[in-house]
Amino acid sequence: MSTMEIERLHTSGVYPKRDLEIVRGSGAHVWDADGREYIDCVAGQGVALLGHCNRAVVAAVHTQAERLITCPEVFYNDQRAKALALLVEQAPEGLNRVFLCNSGAEAVEAALKFARLATGRTGFVAAMRGFHGRTFGALSATWESKYRDPFLPLVPGFRHVPFDNLEALSAALDAEIAAVLLEVVQGEGGVRPCSPGYLAGAREVCDQHGALLILDEVQTGCGRTGRMWACQHHGVVPDLMCIGKGVAGGVPMGAVLFGSRTPDLPQGAHGSTFGGNALAAAAAVATLRYIRDQDLPGRAAQLGEWLLGRLREIQSPRIREVRGMGLMIGIELKEKVKPHLLALQDQGVLALPAGPIVLRLLPPLVIEQADLERVVSAIETTLSA
Repeated sequence: MSTMEIERLHTSGVYPKRDLEIVRGSGAHVWDADGREYIDCVAGQGVALLGHCNRAVVAAVHTQAERLITCPEVFYNDQRAKALALLVEQAPEGLNRVFLCNSGAEAVEAALKFARLATGRTGFVAAMRGFHGRTFGALSATWESKYRDPFLPLVPGFRHVPFDNLEALSAALDAEIAAVLLEVVQGEGGVRPCSPGYLAGAREVCDQHGALLILDEVQTGCGRTGRMWACQHHGVVPDLMCIGKGVAGGVPMGAVLFGSRTPDLPQGAHGSTFGGNALAAAAAVATLRYIRDQDLPGRAAQLGEWLLGRLREIQSPRIREVRGMGLMIGIELKEKVKPHLLALQDQGVLALPAGPIVLRLLPPLVIEQADLERVVSAIETTLSA
């Protein structure tokens, strides 16, 4: 039986699979089982910030795997300590404590629990079109009904307001709200950056009501938008910040960063068997150092500005709007995006949807401009056909 046949027979069935078997990757390129090369603007749903098989990450994982793979947080560990120090060093000022876990959804779950512990309140406000994960707490904060409805009832206490609408956000806050949870750029919701002043206003409103501000930087973090953290574009520091995806160069890791407004957490209040394991920590150390030393946020800012400009030059009646920040780009169409994703794949470019009509590009931050030229050319051909 072929790989595809085996997966069709035994996989859960919850993933909409494309007829493509990826077997190898290097930088911003992947190869299928037949040896065909693709420019990868999926990048593991935005995980491969450093590209595939980055040498620094590969070497760190190889070395650590021969020393110690797992070590729970009931013991101290050298790699974990280095990862924690690097996260705090590169975090927005004041976020000097870290809870390590395995994914962005787990980070959101932890942040919600920490907010309830810190405030003694139970309610939350999140944004329409927001996406925060598929576990029960994260799903309760997620707005889209297609994700929520099959699993009702969800965790009570969540309110949803229009994104980027400060008046609606202010009206939703009262003495029951523990925290507001927002993305700086809505990813799954269509690659929608918030307006200047919105985050600062959200920060002020939260302070007025005694609520915490949680920012979900799972997709926008670690340089994706042209700054290390997207909130830095707005000069706003959250009380808790959720990260994940590429923080460990492709090895699963998530984290919650927080500061003095979240008091010391009681021992046993939360935990994770694999969170902060030595292998993931070593990969995170290599990744965070590489991002810093190679100034990947600056690279993303430069290439992203160029890419947005080139995409906006495309003359196609199918395009409604091109938007994004750094190397997080959305092309909103006037029609369904799926056929165009498959057409791009035929041209050797892999891309993502962000809802039914938005074509999303999340290339590795190490991608070369020549590859992006090929991506633009393929998109122009596809949307002009």
